[in-house]
Amino acid sequence: MKFKDLPIMSDKEGVVLFKPHIPKNAKKAINKTLNTRWIGQGPQVDKFEKIFSSKFAKNCSTVSTGSGTDALHLSYILAGLKKGDEVITPVFTCTATNIPFLYMGIKIKFADVEKDTFNIDPLSVEKLITKKTKAVVCVHYGGVPCNMKKLNEICKRNKITLIADCAQALGAKYNGKPITEYSDFSIFSFQAIKHITTADGGMLCIKNKKLEKKAKRIRWFGISRDKKQKGTWLNDIYEVGYKYQLNDIGATLGIESLKEFNSILKHRKKIYDIYLKGLSYNKNINCIHDYSQNGYAAWIFTIVLKKKDYLQKKLREKKIETAQVHFRNDFYSVFKKYSKGKKFKNMDYLQDKYLVLPVHTKVTVNDAKYIVKLINEII
Repeated sequence: MKFKDLPIMSDKEGVVLFKPHIPKNAKKAINKTLNTRWIGQGPQVDKFEKIFSSKFAKNCSTVSTGSGTDALHLSYILAGLKKGDEVITPVFTCTATNIPFLYMGIKIKFADVEKDTFNIDPLSVEKLITKKTKAVVCVHYGGVPCNMKKLNEICKRNKITLIADCAQALGAKYNGKPITEYSDFSIFSFQAIKHITTADGGMLCIKNKKLEKKAKRIRWFGISRDKKQKGTWLNDIYEVGYKYQLNDIGATLGIESLKEFNSILKHRKKIYDIYLKGLSYNKNINCIHDYSQNGYAAWIFTIVLKKKDYLQKKLREKKIETAQVHFRNDFYSVFKKYSKGKKFKNMDYLQDKYLVLPVHTKVTVNDAKYIVKLINEII
C-alpha cells in the first residue's frame, strides 16, 4: 500500500488530517485592514510582532517573515554561516529546515533521531562535530521539545550556534520556560495547517537583540525601511537582502489567531491526550509523546507500528485521513551527496512504521474517541 494510492479526502467525507483554524473575527478584522492605507508590510506587522514577543519570546527580538522557511534562511545568515561551513541537522524533518543550506553552499551533516521522539539525537550530534561545524539545528517534532539541556551543553562546549526550528512547537515549554529561551535563534511557522496561520508566514526570534536591525534590513532587500519612509533616499545597500516580509493582511489574521491561541492549544492537547490515553495500552503501538512532560505543543500525534500501511488503509475506509507528513531527508535526490554511505539506525527502524493522526480544532472529542476505538479494533 503506497500513500499515492490513497485519494485526497474532503472534510465533508470524514475526519481530515489537517484543517486551518480561522478565528471568529478574522473576516471583520481583515476587512478593516483592507480599508486602510496599508495592506503590505505596515502597522499590523509591527503589532503582531509585539504581541507574539510578549506571549512567546519576551527575551528575544522578533522579526516576522513571509514563511517559516524565510525565517530559517534569515537565521542561518545572521548566524554567520558561509559557503563551506558544516551544519548538523536532523535527518528527519520538513525539507524547509534544510533546503536553505543548499542556497548557501553549506555542508549538511545529518544526525540520527531519537527512537522515542523523532527529535535529533544528541549522541549522534556529538559524533558529527568537527572544527568546521558552525551550527546545530534542532526540530521540535510534533511539538515535543528536544533535549535542550544536552544540546546546549554540546553547543556551548564547542562554541557552536544552536538554531531551533520550532515550526511545530508554538506554545511549547522546556523546564517551565518558553522554548525560545534555549536557542540562539528560534523560528516559527504560520503556514496554513500550523497552530495559528497568517495564510503563510513565519517568525524569527533572536537572542542577540543587536542583530534585529540587520534582520529587518535583509528581509527587505537590504534596505532600511525606517530611513526610506522618512522620504529621504540617501541610504546605501551594502548587503544582499531578500523579499521575506509579512504583510498586514496576514498579520491581521495572526493577531486574531493569537487572541484564541490558549483555547486552540487547550483543544489540541485534549485530542492529543485522548489518543495517548487510549492507545498507550495497545501492545502493538508505540505513541510518540513528551516523556519528560516538559510542555508539549500538540501539533500532531504520531504512532509507530509494524502494520502501518494496513492501519492507514483501514482507517481511510472509515473516512479517517492519516499520513506520514514528513519523510527522512537523506532519501531526497537534492540531499544525496550529503548522505551517501551514511547509516541512521533509529531512522532506518522508524521509516516505514510511523503514522500521523488528525489533531486540530475541527477534530471533536467524539472524533478522537472514535479513532482510538477503531485503531484498537483494527490492530
